[in-house]
Amino acid sequence: MANTKSAKKAIRKIAARTEVNRDRRSRMRTFCRKVEEAIASGDKAAAESAFRAAQPEIMRAAQKGVIHKNTASRKVSRFAARVKALA
Repeated sequence: MANTKSAKKAIRKIAARTEVNRDRRSRMRTFCRKVEEAIASGDKAAAESAFRAAQPEIMRAAQKGVIHKNTASRKVSRFAARVKALA
């Protein structure tokens, strides 16, 4: 347990940051899941629109430090390839 005043404040800050990051991660995963579902259904138009909505969310998560930028780039790249492959 924190003893000093600064340690107690740090705990409050960490809790607040964790909550914000959890929301950001959840939002990103929701957008990713929509892309996955659209790809699975085979609907190219739906997949493209879902991908266009998900791409900025993924990059924003990287920018805010929720995920690493290389992870974000890899996700975007793989989604783009899979959407493009739909006939």
